[in-house]
Amino acid sequence: MSNRNSQANKAAARERLRAERERQAKKDKARRQIIVGVSIVGVLAVVGVGTWGVMQLNKPSHWDAAKDAKNVTAPKNTSGENGTTVVIGKSTAKKTLELYEDSRCPICATFEQAIGETVHKDIDAGKYKIKYIGATFIDNASNGEGSKNALSALGAALNVSPEAFLDYKYALYSAKYHPEETDDKFKDDAYLIKIADSVDALKGNKAFQKDVEDGTYDSWAMKMSAAFDKSGVQGTPTLKMDGKALTGADGKNAPMTVEDFNTAITAALKG
Repeated sequence: MSNRNSQANKAAARERLRAERERQAKKDKARRQIIVGVSIVGVLAVVGVGTWGVMQLNKPSHWDAAKDAKNVTAPKNTSGENGTTVVIGKSTAKKTLELYEDSRCPICATFEQAIGETVHKDIDAGKYKIKYIGATFIDNASNGEGSKNALSALGAALNVSPEAFLDYKYALYSAKYHPEETDDKFKDDAYLIKIADSVDALKGNKAFQKDVEDGTYDSWAMKMSAAFDKSGVQGTPTLKMDGKALTGADGKNAPMTVEDFNTAITAALKG
């Protein structure tokens, strides 16, 4: 082989090697671009998910939105701003018993089970009217929904009639249906409707059931709860007449027996 041919072969080999290196470099560059692109997409996806998560955390809950609602649907048989004044009884009754309750409150349940029927009889007899103020502070303490949901359902019952409201409230507090304070059972619409089926005026009442399921009176419930918060009352049940608290024999807490209640209400009616 001539020296000339040998040089030509070497040059060709070097050219092939250079071309191969260029092809490999292009492949490596393309691969790096793909990796960088995928990484950017991944980072953007993580950022997007994170941003969405933050937005969801900062998004007002349903009940927060209901609390801030400007347009409030109030039940029938109410008055005052946003329908938060609920007074039940004969117009001829001269005095009004204010009753502050939280639907999840176990002591309220004890009170209703012991004295609720007496209160109903007194109202029917025209001894006094009652003004109901509903609270939801147990939900606030436990991050629950039952107090709010039950209060909304009470609004749906009040929309049917004052009598349906009283009977439904009595049923909610009954030994059969009232849950433990730690059991947020009233958050379940189906359970509230099941309890309502024990009340003649609400049994199978499609309009009532729809209002419960649709949360028709959720905003009203939150406005009622705000009215309780503004009242200065610290616990439930609290009973007042003419601005003075009705208490049992201990002089501190609400009366929890029929005897103590009758003694306290008689004194209040005379005052």
